Amino acid sequence: MTSTHIDVGAVDFAALGGWMDGQGLPGGQITEVAPVLGGTQNVMVRFERGGRPYILRRPPLHARQKSNEVLRREARLLGVLRDTRVPAPRLIAAQTAEEPVFYLMEPVDGFNPSTGLPALHAGDPAIRHRMGLEAAAALAELGRVDPGRLPGFGHPEGFLERQVPRWLGELESYGRLDGYPGPDIPHLDATAAWLEANRPAGFTPGIMHGDYHFANLMFAHDGPRVAAIVDWEMCTIGDPLLDLGWLLATWPSNNGHVPGLPSPEALVAYYAELSDRDLSAVDWYAVLACFKLGIILEGSHARACAGKAPKDIGDLLHQTTLDLFARAQTWISQ
Repeated sequence: MTSTHIDVGAVDFAALGGWMDGQGLPGGQITEVAPVLGGTQNVMVRFERGGRPYILRRPPLHARQKSNEVLRREARLLGVLRDTRVPAPRLIAAQTAEEPVFYLMEPVDGFNPSTGLPALHAGDPAIRHRMGLEAAAALAELGRVDPGRLPGFGHPEGFLERQVPRWLGELESYGRLDGYPGPDIPHLDATAAWLEANRPAGFTPGIMHGDYHFANLMFAHDGPRVAAIVDWEMCTIGDPLLDLGWLLATWPSNNGHVPGLPSPEALVAYYAELSDRDLSAVDWYAVLACFKLGIILEGSHARACAGKAPKDIGDLLHQTTLDLFARAQTWISQ
């Protein structure tokens, strides 16, 4: 059994096997247990039973306050996506009515481009270019799913109106950290004012991933297709165009992993071919994504100033925040 730094010991495999029997899943000994590494705080473990592979996702042994609720939401969403064309991990079964909350899903046959490209993709510029378009296509597919299938899942009413005050409030809260001198972010106030002055009058609610960028995509080994959108911890019902804005805001960081990707303009054009959403304010969503993500990353800088995170990481993320706000200005000035 592999241990690494993932807390495989958080899993009671005897209890899991009994629960799986109750779900009518193939029986037998649980074998080939290994942690699945990734950026999530939750435990993910791969194993086999009865000739079938599984991925178990559950909170860590010392769970965060909202860990169980996050996993309940993920399992509920993946259950809805299971019979759609959205590329997502395929849910097998879930325990959500009692704790520990967990679910089982099929392993994804794919790779994450941030960890390297297979020879096929590395050697073919056309495949790499198409990977970018497929990222936009997968997002458009998600935007077509009826949010009415997830009643009570989010609060789309007033979603856009809440964004700027919500994230300015988050930024202000960092001031409670001793040692943080406050945000030194050029164009902060001007960006907030521009967002408020140019906010779209309305939108069509839909399912949002909440953190849609290349590192949360897995691609097929045999071509440019998105095999699965992963890490659904931030999913909600809101404005799916903010996911598109998030993809645009983070797009420059992908060229180091996947050279030759299409331009942001090409992404938007391809998304527009596949969606009936109004993209006339797409620049606004890109600016909002820069604003929101920049403030989130500034939180790590603030914690580093307070000695609660490594200083080099805090400095790096602060620079990323500055880059995001500078990028926002390119859309504002267009």
